[in-house]
Amino acid sequence: MPNTLLFQTVCKNERGTAALAASLAAVLQPGALVALTGDLGAGKSTFARAFIRARLANLEAEVPSPTFTLVQTYDDPNGIEIWHADLYRLSEAEEVYELGLDDARDDAICLIEWPDRMPAYWWDDALEIKLDIGGEGVRKLAFHGEAARWRGLLEGFGT
Repeated sequence: MPNTLLFQTVCKNERGTAALAASLAAVLQPGALVALTGDLGAGKSTFARAFIRARLANLEAEVPSPTFTLVQTYDDPNGIEIWHADLYRLSEAEEVYELGLDDARDDAICLIEWPDRMPAYWWDDALEIKLDIGGEGVRKLAFHGEAARWRGLLEGFGT
């Protein structure tokens, strides 16, 4: 897991979390792997849903959780694929290859919930967003990453 803290913030409500997700959606490019971590109910799916809706330029788009399907894919208006995966039900890291995620990592934007179940070497280029629950709908978000590209991409982020 990446351990370099790049950026952290507090979102006071779901609208703030959605705005932050939309800001990230505006700057990510294909080949980005976003590892969404946090306890159940921390807002991983909420963040991913807002990110996808922003990329689709459709705030009303149907974006179901991939809890049971494991993967949902979308094409944004520019033809960029977005893969939203929930790996919670996987028992072994090798199962991600059966889902096609390994190929998607190069050409799509991948949002992965429960990334502790993905191959360890995938963390090398991942942007981890750790969501923590605070009181009254508050979410604390911490962005971690080792790759130099994340540092430059998130410079001044959220300001």
